[in-house]
Amino acid sequence: MDNSRSSPHWAPSPALITLGWSAAALALAALFFSSDSRGRVLFGLAALLLAAASAHGSLVRPRLAADDQGLHVRSLHGRVHLSWTETRTRLRTTRRLGRDAETLEIENGDQLFIFSRLELGTDPRDVLDVLTALRP
Repeated sequence: MDNSRSSPHWAPSPALITLGWSAAALALAALFFSSDSRGRVLFGLAALLLAAASAHGSLVRPRLAADDQGLHVRSLHGRVHLSWTETRTRLRTTRRLGRDAETLEIENGDQLFIFSRLELGTDPRDVLDVLTALRP
């Protein structure tokens, strides 16, 4: 959780975004220095995917915020305000590749927002605890 504002908000870690941009730059450099045509295609795809993921993490900050009125979710399509009375939050645990992965699910009518640890920059369980404490 980032405490630089009065209301709690969560976003991808700046270190992770920096790492993504750096990896995209390395893949782009490898693209230009590779002599193998198949390798160039793979490096180009890697650079494109890493840059897209890093740009998403850079542009949609904060990803989730909460205040007395409700939740604010930010995506590439804009911001969505969800009031507390119409919102249901829960933690979902899924077993993948022999490891438990936790996600925070926020349901509002026919909308479902799913946040992982990477998107929130912290453990979804901690975010749920804060949201539960804020809920009127």
